[in-house]
Amino acid sequence: MSVASPCINVCRMDAASGLCVGCYRSLNEIAGWSAAAEAERLRILEAVAARRAAAAERKPVEAP
Repeated sequence: MSVASPCINVCRMDAASGLCVGCYRSLNEIAGWSAAAEAERLRILEAVAARRAAAAERKPVEAP
């Protein structure tokens, strides 16, 4: 079974973080995804999950 890419087709790099605002991967992670071994892809997905969680914590919650 192949590990699916976290790409959500919102491909825009954030200058401050160096990460894609859609999938939270770096340019190196994006460029190397297709050639990466399954273990490396899983490591990237773990990093993406941590980055996404950290970003959610930084965003202020808007009142309804």
